[in-house]
Amino acid sequence: MAKTNFQYEKRQKELEKKKKAEEKARRKLEAKNNPKAADGREGEEPEADDADDATDVPAQPQ
Repeated sequence: MAKTNFQYEKRQKELEKKKKAEEKARRKLEAKNNPKAADGREGEEPEADDADDATDVPAQPQ
């Protein structure tokens, strides 16, 4: 039976951690530069000219 290559597994975990850290740093920098899209919903903001959608759904009080 073959031995497990622990060094390979460790390196893969390290690479995954590094990738996640870089992604987090990129998101943090993006949020700092663009505070409107900080919630992660880029491009989903309703436009003021799009009045058709507003008339389809009545407003519900909370």
